[in-house]
Amino acid sequence: MTPRHILITGGASGIGFGIAQHLGSLGHAILIADISLERAQQAVSILAEQNISAKAIQLDVGDAQQIEGLPESILPDKVDILINNAGIQHVSRLEDFPSNKWQALINVMLIGPALLSKAFLPNMRSNNFGRIINVGSLHSVVASPYKSAYVAAKHGLLGFAKTLALETGDCDVTVNTLCPAYVKTPLVEQQIAAQAIENNISEDDVVNKIMLEPMPKKSFIDIQELAACAEFLISDAARNMTAQALVIDGGWTAR
Repeated sequence: MTPRHILITGGASGIGFGIAQHLGSLGHAILIADISLERAQQAVSILAEQNISAKAIQLDVGDAQQIEGLPESILPDKVDILINNAGIQHVSRLEDFPSNKWQALINVMLIGPALLSKAFLPNMRSNNFGRIINVGSLHSVVASPYKSAYVAAKHGLLGFAKTLALETGDCDVTVNTLCPAYVKTPLVEQQIAAQAIENNISEDDVVNKIMLEPMPKKSFIDIQELAACAEFLISDAARNMTAQALVIDGGWTAR
């Protein structure tokens, strides 16, 4: 595979960092973007110990002005592959959901990916190559109570990807969305505690009765599974796969 420059938002931990490790090990140059520059730099240091080429930048994906200036600020680097991974969560019934939190989730997980795609698409077009991978969720295709903003944002990613895929049909650019069921990340660990409070049950019951009960496989999704899917999506073998939602859910949606 031709070495590419890959920007991963929320790349300092969790899914983003796992994808960075895997794709970096294949020889790609990684740009770790995180709201915390310190965490991004720590991630880059870990990758450097693994002989992976990586750089760190501070990026608030909810800041439209910062996104607009990003292609110029990272010069001479350019982005061939954009992985929209940054995510936040808030669990609450709608009546109690703070309005600013609702807006923040939409900004980070829907508007941010759209604006980042807009920022880097001109370079992808000029090079006649680009891959945009959104890290969605099982909640891109189903819903759960107390997650109205998250579900709305993740559902919106699918519509956005389909639209952009139609707009980029004239060049070698693809837009796809990974839709995993629960992955054991710090974000999910926080959800377990919040769900226990909202549902008035134990944290063990949240894991077994809410998160894993609908899954025939009864297992959290491994980050390496997502990294391998990303590897496929950026390969030539997937050059005609676009506008797709890759659902990795242990059979959840088969019911």
